[in-house]
Amino acid sequence: MARQEQYKTERARSLRREQSPPEGVLWSALRNRRLGGLKFRRQHSVGPFVVDFYCADAHLIVELDSSYHDGRRAQDAARDRELESRGLRVFRVTASELAKNPEAVLETILRLARDRVDEAKKDEEKE
Repeated sequence: MARQEQYKTERARSLRREQSPPEGVLWSALRNRRLGGLKFRRQHSVGPFVVDFYCADAHLIVELDSSYHDGRRAQDAARDRELESRGLRVFRVTASELAKNPEAVLETILRLARDRVDEAKKDEEKE
């Protein structure tokens, strides 16, 4: 088990070092609480997966898909179902969408995150 955790940690570090240009663009907008004061992590381990960006307060995962994902729709859908079964929300955006309209992508991420944080607060108040 410890060996598997070590592999995931090393894999996440490698992905952070080798980020794509679109990942760099999105990360520069998300890092240091730049988007609505929300803390995002990049290349974060969640269960057996390493996700592109993760906001713990919102239980939100942002996956930035390149053309590599075109042939992986079924695998990505299965992965998303597994992550959502853990109470997480997965938002997928393509690199071309980010390039065409970064403001709209960031607005969507912020709206989803705020909605999730508000839902969590309401759930806490009910308890």
